[in-house]
Amino acid sequence: MSKRATKRMTGAERREQLIDVARTVFAERGFEGAAIEEIAARAEVSKPVVYEHFGGKEGLYAVVVDREVTQLLTMMRGALTDGGPRQLLEASALSLLDYIESHPDGFRILVRDTPIGSSTATFQSIIGDVASRVEGILADAFKARKLDHRAAPMYTQMLIGATVSLGQWWMDTRKPAKEVVAAHLVNLTWHGLDGLVAKPTLRMLDKD
Repeated sequence: MSKRATKRMTGAERREQLIDVARTVFAERGFEGAAIEEIAARAEVSKPVVYEHFGGKEGLYAVVVDREVTQLLTMMRGALTDGGPRQLLEASALSLLDYIESHPDGFRILVRDTPIGSSTATFQSIIGDVASRVEGILADAFKARKLDHRAAPMYTQMLIGATVSLGQWWMDTRKPAKEVVAAHLVNLTWHGLDGLVAKPTLRMLDKD
């Protein structure tokens, strides 16, 4: 009777397996709720194996986040290349939804807070990178419309914040299609920009 051969993982293969398992656990539990014991159990290894590869939960979390940061940043930067302001706005919205669709666990991890004292790059660093590009686009549009370009950073945060919040909502619903969602986002933000006034005020505070 022959015995079934079991392939032994190399160190590199084991490391990748642990990263994949940890990504799922961190997405489900969050950093604080995740435990090395559960990660090891799902990977069918002992706890010392996890510590040997990553030194602890913080080290493993840092690797997972860095992987997702690199993936999302690559997708966002790839989208924000050539084109006019509207094309870049459409591309940035769609690329974020593309990432959410293909890496839902990664997005869940990135939108949470990182551990106190962590030096790991986070979702905020990606948003900052995208925001700096969008800010330049908005500043140019403001100048062309004789609006105060110094307000561009504030409007950038509004735009990015709306996109991220919409992405979190869409991640759970997945309806309508991402192209439809992106089109509606651009419809609101683009036509809103087109209708901006030079000195906005709250009507409820206007004096008679």
